[in-house]
Amino acid sequence: MKLSVFGKRFSSGAGILSLMDDLGNALARGDTIMMGGGNPAHVPEVQEVLRRRLRRIADDPARFRQLIGVYDPPPGNGEFLDALAGLLRREYGWQLGPENICLTNGSQGSFFLLFNMLAGEFEDGTCRKILLPLTPEYIGYADLGLCEDLFATCRPRIELVGDHFFKYHVDFDRLEVGDDIAALCVSRPTNPTGNVLTDDEIDRLAGLAAERDIPLIIDNAYGVPFPGIIYTHATPVWNEHLIVCMSLSKFGLPAVRTGIVIARPEVIRILAGINAILTLAPGSFGAMLTTDLIRSGEILRLSREVIRPFYHRRMERALAGIEKYFRGLPCRVHVPEGAMFLWLWFQGLPVSSRELYDRLKARGVLVVSGEYFFPGLAPGWPHMRECIRITYSQDEDDVRQGLQIVADEVRRIYSEQQ
Repeated sequence: MKLSVFGKRFSSGAGILSLMDDLGNALARGDTIMMGGGNPAHVPEVQEVLRRRLRRIADDPARFRQLIGVYDPPPGNGEFLDALAGLLRREYGWQLGPENICLTNGSQGSFFLLFNMLAGEFEDGTCRKILLPLTPEYIGYADLGLCEDLFATCRPRIELVGDHFFKYHVDFDRLEVGDDIAALCVSRPTNPTGNVLTDDEIDRLAGLAAERDIPLIIDNAYGVPFPGIIYTHATPVWNEHLIVCMSLSKFGLPAVRTGIVIARPEVIRILAGINAILTLAPGSFGAMLTTDLIRSGEILRLSREVIRPFYHRRMERALAGIEKYFRGLPCRVHVPEGAMFLWLWFQGLPVSSRELYDRLKARGVLVVSGEYFFPGLAPGWPHMRECIRITYSQDEDDVRQGLQIVADEVRRIYSEQQ
């Protein structure tokens, strides 16, 4: 079978494909400690709220019929859009309405649409790129482009914090926004590192984008207003020069695939048109399940009082495990400011992080090699091969056991080089 350029591009060895394939195989076997994926934890209080909402819908013949048997409009469920616009106006003073919001079938789909409608090849033969001002950045961005070389990026400034931590910052002295840049994109908090860009960094990036009349895209999948997995200060921001993307996945609904894009009406109309062409309409399930939670503001209470403390406790226990098992190793941890990951930097690691990944996989522990998280950055920087991402969202006993194995294997690797 001969494949088109499109077919070849999306059947090659993408990092996200490798990750999801390994996760699926490990789940099927049931004998692997899952410290690599981004699947959220099962938070009992949130799941009970969602279970009650689902029962109410199932017991209401009209609502159930709508849930399973009626297409929504291309921008998404109208009640959900109204409720979310109202919440954002009340809580943050954002001047928007339902015409500023579009749903997609998952936030991964949101970025595929946004990146390819803004960047890539143009009719005049030029090619424009998405600028990632800070790397490492989300693994799922790297292979979304319909053309090669879709991303430009900038090496971060590294601040050493104490004896065992560090933090990435945008290096504005090196950052260049050329004429070939179609948009800037950052995640906040950042997957994989848990980094939260400061308000000043966001303001400066928004200013650079506005000066060049291009959008700044903020990936808010882990951030405020929901699920609110942020452990430091971060002001929610939106205006018509920004595109803010959110999701229901980390609130506890990864399987319903509900992405949310907030932007100026012109952008929303284009996204809705693409929805109609590709999928007719976004799925209804997530929107109908959460509309009342959004309208009442209950989604914010759950995010602030249940979800954030849940992950914060998990993060603190994982850090305690690292302090216990990694003693004596040349390891620094990125300051965990949000999301559900720890980003470990093994300074001077004698093997690549991909080899470390393979060795840990052979011992029944799945992590993610850090080398996948630097799209658009020229090879040759040793730091890129010295980091791994682990998640602390899963069973705490598994995380503790997994950390022991990671520490043992890394200790073995360093000792082999002596």
